[in-house]
Amino acid sequence: MATLLLGALLLGAQLQLAPSRPGAPWAETGQQELVRKAAALQDQALASSAPNGSAQQLPQTIIIGVRKGGTRALLEMLSLHPDVAAAENEVHFFDWEEHYSQGLGWYLSQMPLSAPHQLTVEKTPAYFTSPKVPERVHSMNPAIRLLLILRDPSERVLSDYTQVLYNHMQKRKPYPSIEEFLVRDGRLNVDYKALNRSLYHVHMRNWLRFFPRSRVHIVDGDRLIRDPFPEIQKVERFLKLSPQINASNFYFNKTKGFYCLRDSGRDRCLHESKGRAHPQVDPKLLNKLHEYFHEPNKKFFELVGRTFDWH
Repeated sequence: MATLLLGALLLGAQLQLAPSRPGAPWAETGQQELVRKAAALQDQALASSAPNGSAQQLPQTIIIGVRKGGTRALLEMLSLHPDVAAAENEVHFFDWEEHYSQGLGWYLSQMPLSAPHQLTVEKTPAYFTSPKVPERVHSMNPAIRLLLILRDPSERVLSDYTQVLYNHMQKRKPYPSIEEFLVRDGRLNVDYKALNRSLYHVHMRNWLRFFPRSRVHIVDGDRLIRDPFPEIQKVERFLKLSPQINASNFYFNKTKGFYCLRDSGRDRCLHESKGRAHPQVDPKLLNKLHEYFHEPNKKFFELVGRTFDWH
């Protein structure tokens, strides 16, 4: 019933979002107006909530990326917490114009029903590398908490390629080898999109123009794979959630080769598309990848004030 009422409400509550930039003459008043409208829209949705108090809420937390960094694993693990309500699908509100143009009302309609005490979370990995997104998220809620999960950039490139390769294989379509993408005229092809997505310092700098470092928690994706519990504990603390997720919620599946989840006696693993084996890559080419990312990684470490165990 609450969803039907909300649907009717949203027909008359679509907000046309305008970008704001810190320091622009209209930025303060324009952003305040957007935040006010977002709060009013949320209040209206809550007013039409179900008898048990559940309603759709704008997310207080967004997993912004990175693609092939472990966003699905992070969302599933975070969903173990009873005070978290997660959007099932990637919403692509802030990075797809056809969605963004429909306004915050449409965005709200994509959120799950949640109780008043629950934290609503959505994840769209493309947000991190989309230039317009930080400004748009900031316009909606400058106090939002952001989760960014990263892994070794070279490994992320290989996972990026592997995902597209399997998508083509399922459609019985041919796809070039990874060498054809990574090498051009005997040199590393720096125009390959998968490489650009792994230049974390470039994208992080864009987010830090709009959000203080304290608003962005970086999850170590490589450690999350090896030992998920400590990483999830850090996420709980960042989101100010009570410590409800335990080590017993994780068990290593020897068949799959990675950790799966145990929730109220029910075992579940990530989809079979996760954890696919990467293609064999010539060691010399792999070394070129590691060398290429050495300086960008160093810049990223300096930018965020911490280091990661990457090549």
